[in-house]
Formats: sequence, C-alpha cells, structure tokens
Amino acid sequence: MTASIPPLRRRPHSVSAEVAAHLEGLITSGELRAGDRLPPERELAANMNVSRSSLRQAMFELESKKLIERRQGRGSTVTEIPRRAGDLTEGFGDLDIELGYATELRDLVEPRIAQLAAERAVESNLLSLEHVLTRSSESLSPAESLRLDIEFHTLLGHAAQNPLLLALCTMTTDWTHRTRTLSHRTRHSRRLSIAGHHLIYQAITRHDGPAAAAAMETHLREVRHLSTPAPPRSRSSHRGISSGSAR
Repeated sequence: MTASIPPLRRRPHSVSAEVAAHLEGLITSGELRAGDRLPPERELAANMNVSRSSLRQAMFELESKKLIERRQGRGSTVTEIPRRAGDLTEGFGDLDIELGYATELRDLVEPRIAQLAAERAVESNLLSLEHVLTRSSESLSPAESLRLDIEFHTLLGHAAQNPLLLALCTMTTDWTHRTRTLSHRTRHSRRLSIAGHHLIYQAITRHDGPAAAAAMETHLREVRHLSTPAPPRSRSSHRGISSGSAR
C-alpha cells in the first residue's frame, strides 16, 4: 500500500532541504515505517507543491543517508536500520543491560555522534532538529516528552551520517527506555532535558564538534542524575534520627 504523506509546512530555507527534513522527520518519528513505499515522484512533488527537481535532490539526499532505497521501476521505499541487539545482549539480564552496560555504551557513543553531527550536518538535518525543539516543552506529558527526546537523538544519529553509529544509538535507546522515562517524569526534569538539547543544537549549528560533544556529555550526566532514584532510607537510620531528635 502506498504511504500517505502529510502536507509540508513551508519555511524560508532551500526547498530541497525542507523536503528532505520533512520526510526525514516522518521516518524518524515512525509515521513512515520500514517497507513503506513512497508515492511516485511526479505525484509526490505535486502533493508537496514543489518542483520535481527539488524533490529529486531531496530524495537523493535521503538515499545517501540510507533512509530510503530507490530502484528503477519500483519507486522509493523506506529502509530499515540494521540492528542485532538480540545477539549482542544474549545471556545478559535486562537490568544489567539497562543500568550498566547500555548506559556506559551510550556515554561513549552519543558524544561522538554529536561531534560528527556538528561536522557533517546539512541544512535539512538542522531543520529536522529545529522542528523537534520547537515541539518540545516542559508542559508536555512524560510520554510525549520522551518520544520527542528519542526523536532528537535519532536525528542526531542521522546527521552524523554513519549508519553503524545510528544502529548503536537505536539499540541503546531501546535498552535504556525504562530508565529514560524517569528523566521526563516532572516538569523540572523535562525542562532540564530540553535545555540540554538546545545547547547541543546550538553547537551543531555552529559546526563546532568539540562543543557538541561536550554539551552531549553534560546532557547525559544530567539525565543520568535525573534517572537515578534516591536510595531508600533504612529503618535504623530513621530510628536514629528520630531518637536523636527526641533527645
């Protein structure tokens, strides 16, 4: 079945970059899924009210990012990010992965992704990231805030233009999902997370790789703090405090 493409919201940027950012956002958010076949280019250009040359340039960019596959006579199809998470995690307990190994891997991988994104991001990548940030707000529900958080980090992976790093980013997102929900449970935590995203984005717009990596390291450190539940107070400690105050 041919996928339905929502209308394009026009902004004062190059048309091909707008189109690429629009389609990339649909793929990253899951509105377009692996295996979905895009409409023929003539029809798609007409629906989006852009020229075929602008659309063709955008499709070439999406193909170079491994987001779509174009074949003569078969049109364009959304691709699937390869991942072998099951093989990598076989024999590990879920909590071992989530609280230890995956968090450590994320701390290693995501700053490098942010650095490469700053060095390699093109206009459509910046537009996609900006669009996520404009939709992010501390007033959102925890579930919606987390969804946009994941979309932002996934878009960074696309901007880094390394499919293997993107696959690792996707896997660590899956493995840390439960703990990441904790960093969106309050307005304060959502505000802090979004502020971290803005600092990363600002470094990327300047194409400052080291600053983007440093901003990501700070962001992950803050999120890890938000995601760590406070240790329960023991009964003995509680009794000690009570007896001390009674004296």
